[in-house]
Amino acid sequence: MTSFRKFNCSTLVIASHNNNKLAEISSRLKNFSINLLSARSFGLSAPAESGNSFCENAAIKALCAARTTNMPALADDSGLVVSALNGRPGIHSSRFAGPENDFRTAMKRIMQNLRNTEDKSAYFICALCLAWPDEHLELFQGKVSGSLVWPMRGTHGFGYDPIFQPNGFALTFAEIEPRIKNKVSHRAIAFSKLISACFDEKKL
Repeated sequence: MTSFRKFNCSTLVIASHNNNKLAEISSRLKNFSINLLSARSFGLSAPAESGNSFCENAAIKALCAARTTNMPALADDSGLVVSALNGRPGIHSSRFAGPENDFRTAMKRIMQNLRNTEDKSAYFICALCLAWPDEHLELFQGKVSGSLVWPMRGTHGFGYDPIFQPNGFALTFAEIEPRIKNKVSHRAIAFSKLISACFDEKKL
């Protein structure tokens, strides 16, 4: 049986500079008596994401924050993996949108690259890393498969949500009500694993 380190601290650093992710992560942990602080509140710059996988990049971000603040830190690395594009944009999902985070242009580029193929299958993946200052790590992943659609549909969510239709749904992630998406998304799956393994749900 796998043994996980339990989180029993009063403060947790969220190692992200993405406001949408900060809001979602905070909402998922709001029922625990934890003081959540963002990396930005410490003046930390985002480290270079030099890993070759979502888990590696999540670990880089979490470890950087934990070492610098001497507090446990939680990082998320997530993205869209498109089968017909050999896994792109993958770990480069954010960078694919450019320095202005122009996801509308990024989605158009993806769909233009798929115009000559019938294979529109894709999946979202989320890796979470909980790191302690002593460099102990706990890693969890969530994945949701689906297909890409065009034109973009919906106004909820962020990133590539308007072109991603998860299997079993007739709506894109950007059309699904947030309360529903937050139960079935890749991040929801990863958080369910994290909370079950490392947090005391009896304190909810």
